[in-house]
Amino acid sequence: MSNQRVAYRYAKALIELAEEQNALDQVKDDMALFRTTCQQNRDFKLMLINPVVTHYKKLTILKALFKKITHKITQSFFEIVTRKNRESILEATASAFLHLYNIKNGIEEAVVTTSFPLDQSLKKEFEEVVKRITGKKVILSEKVNKEILGGYILKIEDRQIDDTVLSKLNELRYRFSQNPYVGNP
Repeated sequence: MSNQRVAYRYAKALIELAEEQNALDQVKDDMALFRTTCQQNRDFKLMLINPVVTHYKKLTILKALFKKITHKITQSFFEIVTRKNRESILEATASAFLHLYNIKNGIEEAVVTTSFPLDQSLKKEFEEVVKRITGKKVILSEKVNKEILGGYILKIEDRQIDDTVLSKLNELRYRFSQNPYVGNP
């Protein structure tokens, strides 16, 4: 079974338990903190997936970092996962948990890619566009890709709006190649 499927199942079980214990928002905050820690600390992330580091040592590190600032459910979850020798999927589980939480609360996740960082007014405009398209609350994340000459790429669920200069040029190239008025030699 793939790690993504396992992470999704763990996240689903964790969200159900947190909801049952009326601690959903606290556990969501814990999972967001854990994911941010993994994204910002490469050594921590590598330690979790390193097979040389013992599972006991990994659990000790997790407890040292998160015991005082996380909910009991999160702490128990870390212990169960480490006992099952699945620390390598903790980051994927945190991401899956946050995704399921957003679905449960009617929040849409969208990603906008531009050639420059967005200022607040542009970010607000993109959020309004996504809100109009989906009718849901929006969490907008942004990516900067210097290879985009201009414009943007907006991804919402499985939809993608590509309004870059390159896509416009490709569209023009295609239209010119389909010109019925010019005879082909």
